[in-house]
Amino acid sequence: MYNNIVSQTTKEADLKKEKKELIPNADGKIVLTDDEWRERLTEEEYHVLREGGTERGGTGKLYHNKTDGKYICAACGYELFSSDTKYDSGSGWPAFFKPFSDSSITEKNDDSLGMSRIEVKCSRCGSHLGHMFDDGPNPTGLRYCVNSASLNFIPNSSEIK
Repeated sequence: MYNNIVSQTTKEADLKKEKKELIPNADGKIVLTDDEWRERLTEEEYHVLREGGTERGGTGKLYHNKTDGKYICAACGYELFSSDTKYDSGSGWPAFFKPFSDSSITEKNDDSLGMSRIEVKCSRCGSHLGHMFDDGPNPTGLRYCVNSASLNFIPNSSEIK
């Protein structure tokens, strides 16, 4: 199972990301130009992470992932969510009821497309992850609806065989 997840989450993206290590600035943020992001990310990742796009529901590489581990930002590698908080919301995108830590993400009102919702971004590089809704399960009542293209997955060491 681990090999399948690795092949799904790494192929083209890993080839692009091997280019150069990201070094946070004095504020702990990753700041790159649009051209630098385009070099590092696949076309789909760039569209979702840097342009605020959305992948088609039900098609994401991590939507059905049930392996224990952590979900990191596909742009900068920052820890965003844990498998302990992932659940099947039936929405077609990975859903979590809370972030990895309070400092993992930032939230911003998003009134685009005639809807009122809350956009969720990586707090380290500012990349778009998805949206937060107040229709999630206990204990938070929140649903972080996240694009698979904005995430990479690292299985717990006990899952590696």
